[in-house]
Amino acid sequence: MSYDLLVFDPQVAPVSRPAFMAWYGDLAKWEEARDYNSPEGMTGNLPQFYDRLRPVFPPMNGPFAFDFDTLVEDKPSFWQRLFGGRQPGPKALEPFNESMVTDYSCAASGIYMSFAWSVAEQAYEEVVRAALETGVGFFDVSAADGVIAHTSEQLQALAL
Repeated sequence: MSYDLLVFDPQVAPVSRPAFMAWYGDLAKWEEARDYNSPEGMTGNLPQFYDRLRPVFPPMNGPFAFDFDTLVEDKPSFWQRLFGGRQPGPKALEPFNESMVTDYSCAASGIYMSFAWSVAEQAYEEVVRAALETGVGFFDVSAADGVIAHTSEQLQALAL
């Protein structure tokens, strides 16, 4: 099980809840002739959202997939070699958290994201913030009767 959220192109998705849920049901059939691991060909500001979120929650698959082979625990990092294990500045970098790697399904007019439950709260906050910054809509798939936000005003009400 995962914690799932969806962002969408608000110019494409219906506004009323019943129409939106029907649209979402069709989207989640994954019948488009496309590579759902690739952000190529998405509408509206979805590419900007994807580019904004993927540095925080790296993709599990696709052209920008996180490379787990680069994680070598016994090899010292750049900062460890340069400063003896401490990064300069007020805050040291946190170690890599594998649970941040996210499964993205990129449809033409929506991005379905599956997060680890251990990062659910952080994912919710970051996705709402990124949706607000980029002007995409938001749907809390995992919540019972999950909120659907089409406008910046609706998103601002969700921002923590």
